Amino acid sequence: MKYLDIDLNLTKEDLAIQDAAHEFAEQVMRPAAQELAQMAPEKAVADDSPLWSFLKTAYELGYHTVGFPEEVGGMGLTPLQQAIVMEEMGWGSNGLCIQLGAAGAHALGGLMSMNPDLLQEFTIPFCNCTDGSIRGCWAVTEPDHGSDTLGFGEDFVKSPKIRPNCTAKRDGDEWVINGQKSAWVSGAPVATHCLVQLQIDPDRGFMGIGAAIVPLDLPGCSKGKNHAMLGMNELNHGELYFDDVRIPAHYMFLDNADHYLPFGKQILAGFNMTVACFATGLARAAFEEAFSYCQQRVQGGKLLKEHYSIKAKVFEMFSRVEACRALSRQAVQLNGNIFPGFCEYSIAAKTVATEMAFQNANDAITIFGASGLSKEYLPEKLFRDARENLIADGTTETLRKVGGHFLFETYPRARDSMQRMR
Repeated sequence: MKYLDIDLNLTKEDLAIQDAAHEFAEQVMRPAAQELAQMAPEKAVADDSPLWSFLKTAYELGYHTVGFPEEVGGMGLTPLQQAIVMEEMGWGSNGLCIQLGAAGAHALGGLMSMNPDLLQEFTIPFCNCTDGSIRGCWAVTEPDHGSDTLGFGEDFVKSPKIRPNCTAKRDGDEWVINGQKSAWVSGAPVATHCLVQLQIDPDRGFMGIGAAIVPLDLPGCSKGKNHAMLGMNELNHGELYFDDVRIPAHYMFLDNADHYLPFGKQILAGFNMTVACFATGLARAAFEEAFSYCQQRVQGGKLLKEHYSIKAKVFEMFSRVEACRALSRQAVQLNGNIFPGFCEYSIAAKTVATEMAFQNANDAITIFGASGLSKEYLPEKLFRDARENLIADGTTETLRKVGGHFLFETYPRARDSMQRMR
């Protein structure tokens, strides 16, 4: 069943993009995700893994560049079109969505830097890659520090006593990187590059953060194994280690800690709106599975759809999908091409959409009964994936705290600005 999109503002081009993305999600993403999810971690990244055929197809179609402008070789989609494509892909596989999103992290760093050298060396080659051979990852979380990088507004975040595991020191025309990133770096086991956040000013604690693009074939770079997770097992995760890794000075595109706050806001705005769209697709997938099952399964002498309690539950699932879609699209419309963006809306979209997706996946299992716990049916996987989404790019609890901080800090000024624009 293809879900009806009642947005009357969609053009024929928007609908064509939506149909193409849905076909890709249905025919390529779901089969690859199901196969990868059943494989041992080491097999999922082996040379004969279906991961590579998936990536090749995705790159050939340009889906690795959904958020990139046409000027650097990206798809050049409008914000609404980006949201449409990301929702369809989230319907196909949240894990493979994150795989593709992480693959462009280093290229995004080049784009954010607006440094012509970095654009030429990293961003444009990535966007023009058609075989999946250039793959990035975003290295933030550390063994000793999960949400510390999101401690905006907290006293500890400025304390020099709380030290990141990964640091960089300037040495002439180079930066020297040392430290470790944790096992939760999405796409790290197969990455060729990374965008890494690291401490460049020890006196400022976690507000002394910089960001660099690092090719992972440099001397001193090494990787951990692919880790098995509760959900999204089609997505590979692993550690990254840096042992006296030297990079040219301009690779450290965020080389002034004064700029970390606006950088952090932009990252929160961009990545949270993206996960919100993926989660909307997952919420929709759970609803569709339940909706279809209710028209086949007989209980108490009649189809499930004929029971009033089931009608109410399915309608609630439908309502959640529409709420997720409205909020995620609003976040993308606001933040699709604005710097630093309205990150409060992206955080709101991510926290609401991921929680509602989890509720829908849980309700789908309830409707399926014991079958919902079986790997034979999709709701079991959707439930595990939805649970992992509540942690991806920041836990719901942490993000709500950060969103509240920015809301009190920026909302009055943003409201006044919007009033003046009108």
